[in-house]
Amino acid sequence: MGIFLGLRRIVAVSLFMLAAPFATGVAAKTADAGCAPGIVDIRGDFGSIRFRVELALTPQEQARGLMYRETMPRGAGMLFVYPREANVAFWMRNTLIPLDMIFVDASGVIVRVHDNAVPLDETPIPAGAPTLAVLEINGGMAGKIGIDAGDELRSAALPQEKALWACD
Repeated sequence: MGIFLGLRRIVAVSLFMLAAPFATGVAAKTADAGCAPGIVDIRGDFGSIRFRVELALTPQEQARGLMYRETMPRGAGMLFVYPREANVAFWMRNTLIPLDMIFVDASGVIVRVHDNAVPLDETPIPAGAPTLAVLEINGGMAGKIGIDAGDELRSAALPQEKALWACD
């Protein structure tokens, strides 16, 4: 629990630095620097982008997710990481903001993007493929950026041995 709270502090401080580029409508580009806790990089035909994320690693953190939050800063998100790949499904129970759900396999490849999940909807949203991690970001952002299936995601929170885009 202490590590998670420490990461939340890192995320809170870092969000200020990331907010300015999004306020002007320019996506933040990733540097060639390696990964760091609370950072997710995605690359695809659109280029690359970096998100500051909270990590949901334990069953308790994953069950709570982004429930009850009324806002989330642009450029922020939550990364759910599972111990092994599975065909997971998400829902929006007690989630008050629309979210994009980005499903990722063990190699870091995005297998599905679900745009604009409806707040409070309890309809399951399945990955449709073996999934090791799910990134939730503000609804509509994946489409605006151009994030799509086949793009690659990297994070220090993911196992690196199968990663196509490993952390330095």
